[in-house]
Amino acid sequence: MPSNIYSNTDKILIAVDCIIFGFDKGALKILLIKRDFEPELGKWSLMGGFLKEEENLDEAAIRILYDLTGLRTIYMEQLYTFSKVDRDPVARTLSVAYYALIDIAMHDKELIQNHSAQWFSLDKAPDLIFDHNKMVEKAIARLKRRALSKPIGFELLPPKFTMRQLQKLYESILNKKLDKRNFINKINSFGILVRLDEKDTNASKKGAYLYTFDKVKYDEKVLEGFNFKI
Repeated sequence: MPSNIYSNTDKILIAVDCIIFGFDKGALKILLIKRDFEPELGKWSLMGGFLKEEENLDEAAIRILYDLTGLRTIYMEQLYTFSKVDRDPVARTLSVAYYALIDIAMHDKELIQNHSAQWFSLDKAPDLIFDHNKMVEKAIARLKRRALSKPIGFELLPPKFTMRQLQKLYESILNKKLDKRNFINKINSFGILVRLDEKDTNASKKGAYLYTFDKVKYDEKVLEGFNFKI
C-alpha cells in the first residue's frame, strides 16, 4: 500500500490533558502546573502532553501522570474530547481529557516541585488556560455521578482512615453536608469496610476507630454499582 495514501488529509495534533484529584485535610483538591513555555507562559494549567506515534490514549495518560506524580497505578478514566477549532492558538489540536484520583501522601513531591505544580482546594483554584476550566467542570460533574453509583475513596484516602474522613470526602465531592448517622448506616450496608482494632487519637483523647477497605468487596461494588443517594 502506498505510504502517501493520506498525504492530502489535514494533520491534526492530539493532546492528552489530565485532571488530577486528591484529598487532603478534609478537602478535595486539584493538582495544577504553572506553564514554563508559550503560549500562556506563567499561567496555571492542567498537566498534559501530546500523543506519541507508538502510544494509545491510555498509555499517553499513564505516561503523563507518572511524569508528574511518580505513580504508575492510578485510578483514571477517559472523560471527554475537546475539539473546538480555535481551542489552541498555536495549531489545530484535539484534547482528550482524563481525570485521575490519587492519595496525596503517595505522590513524589520532588517531581511536583520540578514541574512547578501545586495542590489547590477546588474553591480556591486559579483560572486556567485555554478550555481547561471546562475540563475541570466536566471532571467534577463526572466524579459526583460516580460517587453516587460506585464506591469512591480507595484511591483518595490513606490505607487506614476514620469514618469521619470518609464522610468528609463524600461531602467534598458532593459539595453538601451529610447526616452522620445516615451516612454511617448507608456505608455499612455495603459491607466494603473493615473496622480495625486501632484508633486515631489526633482529634480527641477518646479517639476514632480506623477502617480499611475490603478490597475484594470494594472491587465487586465497583463492578456492580450501588445507589448512594442519601
